Formats: sequence, C-alpha cells, structure tokens
Amino acid sequence: MNLYSTSNKANIVDLKEAVFKSLPMDKGLYMPCEIPTLPKNVIEDIKNYTFLELGYEICKNLFQGKIPEKDLKEIVEQAITFPAPLVHLHDHQYILELFHGPSLAFKDFGARFMAQLMSYFLQEEKKQLTILVATSGDTGGAVAAGFYQTPGIEVIILYPSGKVSDLQEKQLTTLGKNITALEIDGNFDDCQAIVKQAFLDNDLNKQYNLSSANSINIARLIPQSFYYFEAYKQLQDHSLPTVFCVPSGNFGNLTAGLLAKKMGLPIHQFIAATNLNKVIPDYLATGEYKPKASLPTISNAMDVGKPSNFARMVDLHKCSPWNNMQKEIIGTHCDDEKTRKIMKQIYKKHEYVICPHTAVGYYAAQQYKNEANVITLATAHPSKFINIVEEEIEAKVDIPERLAILKNKKKESVELNNQFEGFKNWMQKR
Repeated sequence: MNLYSTSNKANIVDLKEAVFKSLPMDKGLYMPCEIPTLPKNVIEDIKNYTFLELGYEICKNLFQGKIPEKDLKEIVEQAITFPAPLVHLHDHQYILELFHGPSLAFKDFGARFMAQLMSYFLQEEKKQLTILVATSGDTGGAVAAGFYQTPGIEVIILYPSGKVSDLQEKQLTTLGKNITALEIDGNFDDCQAIVKQAFLDNDLNKQYNLSSANSINIARLIPQSFYYFEAYKQLQDHSLPTVFCVPSGNFGNLTAGLLAKKMGLPIHQFIAATNLNKVIPDYLATGEYKPKASLPTISNAMDVGKPSNFARMVDLHKCSPWNNMQKEIIGTHCDDEKTRKIMKQIYKKHEYVICPHTAVGYYAAQQYKNEANVITLATAHPSKFINIVEEEIEAKVDIPERLAILKNKKKESVELNNQFEGFKNWMQKR
C-alpha cells in the first residue's frame, strides 16, 4: 500500500512511513494511491461476516499484502474487542452506538487499531516514538487508553483548558506512566496548530521521533470505515437507500465513511451535522471554504473551526470538489438550544439517552425528508457529559465503572500558553 500527499501527488510513501510520519512535510495529508473496491461477495453476503471479518477484509484490500495475513488478523482482533450495535429508534431512524470501547467514544476504534499497527511496525525499530495529539475532548481519552503502557511509545496530549468536560479531562490527566497531558490556554484549533507546526519543526524532529494520533493520521481513518459496513450489515431492510448522519468536528469520521463508499458500500448520501462551528455546511452552501476561530458549545468535541480532513474530502471529490461534494453530502448545523431540546425529546419519546454530539446528529437526521434508512452515529456515551444530559432529561444517567472510577483521581497536567514557542521550549527541556 502506497500513499501520496494531498499537496503533491508525486510525494509517495509506503504505509509504515505514512503511519509514523502522520503529516507530510509539504503540509498535505496522506491518501491511498489506490482505494480498491471490496469483492462483490463481501457486500452481497455481508450478513454472514462478523465485525472482525469485515475489518480484516477491508484492511486486506487496502494494504495489498503489506502486512502478512496472519499478522493483519491479529492486529484487527486485538484492536476491535467491543461491538458497534445498531439501535432501531423509530420508523426508519437508527442510532449506531460507537461508545462501547474503553474510553466510551467512537475514537476507540481508530486509537486501538493505530496502537496495534504502530506496535507491529515498531518491532523493526530501535527508537522511541513520541505521539502528539490535539483533542477537543474524546480523541485524547481514546488515544490515552489505546496507547497506555504500550512499549516504545509515549503520548503527549494537548487539550484546551476549561473546554472539555470534567470526566473527559480525567481520562486525559490521571493515567500517568507514558501519557502526559498539556493544558493549553486556548481552544482546540490552537492545540491542533501546535501539533501541526511541531511536525514541520526541524529541531523537534531531530530530537524526537514524532507521530500523531489525530485523524490527520491515515491509521485512524481506516478502522473507522469498519463500522459503516457493520451498521449496513445490521439493517434488516436493504430495499431503502442508506443515509449516514455524522456528527462532525475535524471530519475524520465522515471521511472514513467516504472511504467506505469508495470501497463499495452502497451509501446513498451523508449528512454532515455540525454545531455552530459550521465551516463545512457553509462551504457546501456557498462553495467558499472560510476557516475561522472555533466557538464553544455544549457539544465540545466538535468545536473545530478549521477541520483538518477537509483536504481529504476535496481530494476524494477530485475535479469539481464543490459540485461533487454537494451531491454526496448535505450540510446541517444546530445550536445549543436545539441540541438540548433533542436530548430531552428523545428521552421523553423513546426513553433513550444520548450525548450532546449525538443530539446534533439526530437533529440533522430529522431534517432529512426522503424515504431512507437514516443512521445517526452516536459518538460518545452520555455519561461523559453527565451534568448537561441530566439537567436536560431530568433523570439520572448511569456511569460505566471504567469512567466512574476516575472521578476521585488526581488530575496531573502541564499548563502552557497557546504559542508554539512555549510548547517547543517545554519539549526541548524535558
């Protein structure tokens, strides 16, 4: 499997280099040189495949022999140890629960797969790997859990001070060992900018063997395509078109869905559901891409004003990105008031509890008026945002034990300003 940079298609690397480098020096993002369609029988007989078997078939198709089949099966089996159940809410509306992993967020799929893939490639390496990751909430927790105590790898997580929930913060700041949390005085975009600049800094790259676990890394996106196939498999009626509604911030999740469609999954359309940070819905409406400073909302993991994966979305739509994207993706946004109303509405009508991010998605799903099976991705367990959720539904939310035990643990973080130089100095002196 070879990959090229979205900024320069002549800049081609193999899978190992793309996974470890994360970001090309030309500031593009890595994309597969070829996205093969899965064999027809995989889709036709999809109900006969387990979740793990689907993941293996996808990787085998994409990796094209780069990793021996036995090792590839082991990577998938070690990474995907939890389900992605499809819940029928009402009529043709479904919820795909992606929060059954260790950190209770969809990002567990990508983080755990990436940890296994890196560990496999590190068998040939002697140097320690330093992973930098910016988080608006859920990515950090998933990466921390996925890489915790992984030999040869340390993780440095940058998160915006005061802009993640209490329990999200505890997931980042209480593990210790090979996990370090940097509390940045700024927003997510500041954290993301620091990480991107670090990969382009010659001094840091001489001192550290740097990689990233954000969705800029292709190893995060590939396993996120697995659950689109798994969701389609669980539908009872395939006679209707399939529409996926994706709560979106950095747009890695939606990009993974686009990859799944390229690989042959019969997806009719995507709905890109954002909160007030609606850069992509605005682009779909006007054709003008205007990144801006992110706005704080109660769906904080989606507070992104400059989505990294826009470059991949443009690349996947080639010659006429705006026109082609408009045909495939509908853009919708939702403010906090509507988000709160949706959480309350679903609980009252269906006795089903959702997090604010899933509520943004479900709001968008309700706007879709054509007859179709509409699947909203539930990106995080509601207990991660317990104060907001309990306030709206006026009921207690169960906290899974793996999250509840963090409540009384001591937070440990390093406070830094939002300037790259401060981060660089800290990295050089540690």
